Amino acid sequence: MEARGKSMRGVVVAGIGTEIGKTLVAAVLCEVLEADYWKPVASGSEDGPTDDKRVAELLSGGVSRILPTPYSFTKSFSPHIAAAMDSDQIELAKLTLPAHTRPIVVELAGGVAVPLNDSHTNLDLIEQLNLPVVVVSRHYLGSINHTLLTVQALRSRNARIAGIVFNGEELPDSERIIVKLSSVPVIGRIPQLKEVNSVAVMTLANSFESVGI
Repeated sequence: MEARGKSMRGVVVAGIGTEIGKTLVAAVLCEVLEADYWKPVASGSEDGPTDDKRVAELLSGGVSRILPTPYSFTKSFSPHIAAAMDSDQIELAKLTLPAHTRPIVVELAGGVAVPLNDSHTNLDLIEQLNLPVVVVSRHYLGSINHTLLTVQALRSRNARIAGIVFNGEELPDSERIIVKLSSVPVIGRIPQLKEVNSVAVMTLANSFESVGI
């Protein structure tokens, strides 16, 4: 991945599951790459601020760096279910990159195998967008398996994997075996934060830059 200030189309942020920290990582990468943020599919708007609103609060430039979400649903369910509950259906053809003058950071809804409709998953969206993927991993019992399966699924579709970001508590033994077996580099770590705000995001972005993103 290229460093701050250099030209780059962007990246897709994919998690190994839910509640992994994709939104925080996406915000950090937006600052690293001086990029705009785009969430193609969002759900759960009735439960509180959507991810794009959270990211707007974390970025320098705020809402000016948030691109419109094509599909936003009220219920916190898998995208294909949330769409049906809102009497809608996600069409992959409508999920093309929006016009942008800066690099773009795309945050997926859930993991790579999450269904968007009865025929397509996030893997199909990744293939269509043709951007490198940053995999976000968080340590828990089973996370090694989930991380390696995510990498395997991406490679099965010839996706370019930019690297892994570990979010939360550091577990060196788990990280070592993931890197060894996946042959994917670590491009950053995010510690357990007491408070997530724009200052923390910019501090993290500077630490990512220092390791060569």
